[in-house]
Amino acid sequence: MQNMLTIWKRFCRHKLAVASLVVLTALVLMAVFAPLVAPYAPTKPTGSFYKPPSAEHILGTDKIGRDMFSRVLYGMRISLMVGALATAISTAIGVGLGLTAGFFGGWADRIIMSVTDMVMSFPYILLVLVAAAIFEPGLWTIILILGFVNWPGVCRLVRGNVLSLRETNFIRSDITAGMPRRFILFSEILPNTIAPVLVYGSSVFALSILDEAALSFLGQGVQPPTASLGNLLGAAQSLSVLTGKWWIWLPSGVVVILLVVCINLVGDALRDALDPRSSAK
Repeated sequence: MQNMLTIWKRFCRHKLAVASLVVLTALVLMAVFAPLVAPYAPTKPTGSFYKPPSAEHILGTDKIGRDMFSRVLYGMRISLMVGALATAISTAIGVGLGLTAGFFGGWADRIIMSVTDMVMSFPYILLVLVAAAIFEPGLWTIILILGFVNWPGVCRLVRGNVLSLRETNFIRSDITAGMPRRFILFSEILPNTIAPVLVYGSSVFALSILDEAALSFLGQGVQPPTASLGNLLGAAQSLSVLTGKWWIWLPSGVVVILLVVCINLVGDALRDALDPRSSAK
């Protein structure tokens, strides 16, 4: 409890990160409770086509009369879900392989790191685009693709941390005392690896939201009529919409920027808060 309080005090030194956390929390709550906040169903036509913002539709309507405020809320919900699940999948894979490679070494380390290097040798965005083109576009397809292409960075981070921890006195004493490997891995090494993984995971979360937006913008991600921030931005491909109907694409673009900036700022502050050396600053 005292340790958590110390971390929170360090985090609060970053005023911009605290403000970002407040904004991020508000956006997440709006997305989670979208069915209660949204005034209309996101897929149901409710008004005139391309109606500008008004008291009835605060962000206007789209080309078939759907309320844009409702669609942005539900789109944010989908984009956050893609980011969270993709980050969870890549983190689980990366942590598992990193622990195995770093602790056991030998042939397991060589095989895992060879695969990791091979995946990282491909241009990231090209790998994502090729995978999205091979499989049928959809929500779960994009979640799995992003989850399975983002794990190498987590794996290398965890492996390096495990190699460092393996040489410490308390791990050496556990090995000498004949403690079970399961205990050493999950009770001694893993808890000391969580902090850097959390920080790295925040950047993966932000990157996954951007990737979903890019793929959906190109038609390879979440498919209409399901709203996501990416396919809402896809309306900007039309010159008439881009120049004359800003309410169709600008709100979703602003939300993407807010989410990514806030997540990165919170992640940076979290890195400093989890660093024991920051207590001396």
